[in-house]
Amino acid sequence: MTTTTATKWLLAAQSPFPCGWRAGTKPDNRTTMRIRMARDNTKSRMPLQRGRILSIEAIQAVQSLKRAKPQEINQVLNFKFLRLLKRDMVAVLRELLRQNNCPLALMVFEEIRKELWYRPQVSLYAEMVTVFANNGFFEEVELLCSYLNSERDFLPELEGFNALFRSLLRFKLVGLVMECYKLMRSLGGEPDRSLYRVLINGLESMGERWQCCIVRWDAQKDFGESLEFLEEEEEEEEVTLSHS
Repeated sequence: MTTTTATKWLLAAQSPFPCGWRAGTKPDNRTTMRIRMARDNTKSRMPLQRGRILSIEAIQAVQSLKRAKPQEINQVLNFKFLRLLKRDMVAVLRELLRQNNCPLALMVFEEIRKELWYRPQVSLYAEMVTVFANNGFFEEVELLCSYLNSERDFLPELEGFNALFRSLLRFKLVGLVMECYKLMRSLGGEPDRSLYRVLINGLESMGERWQCCIVRWDAQKDFGESLEFLEEEEEEEEVTLSHS
């Protein structure tokens, strides 16, 4: 499908009138039914974001992936997704995450990891973990964390780790928190006060004393014996543990 054809198709799909209907004529009952059914069907779908976020090719890839039957997924990945530019591949992944389509997002991410241009980003992992955990895909969260631990040659983004720890603590995934904490330290990451506050206060609130002592010990080595900064009240640093 050419870009021009795709544009016409998208415009036609957005039109409230069926193809062939002319202004000034009165639609029959069947036409009215088709219009109503089309509007009702769109209520259950999240609209694709076009423009600067998604190109026409990326939109087509998302739509093809969502419509594909299980036996057609590999073909769609090969002929629709893997031919995209780097920025479009990442855009497709983020669009699937925005729509909470975790199974397809995982498939797409696994293909992205195979690309020569791929470089690990903790912030992207944190984004995926958050979406997956919010939708109850906890086995996939463990898989993502195992992928992160197997990555090589990437920077320990403190902001990315901060977001990752918040999500894991929110769902009380203590084991994964400590695994990712060890990874961050092994990469040479030096937590700031904000990150230590998230970890220590979060672990303490769950009664995880041993893990909390490990983090406290590192914090004391970095900032001295006094950890008064843990008592500072900042709304953006609070960890909500509302999920069991």
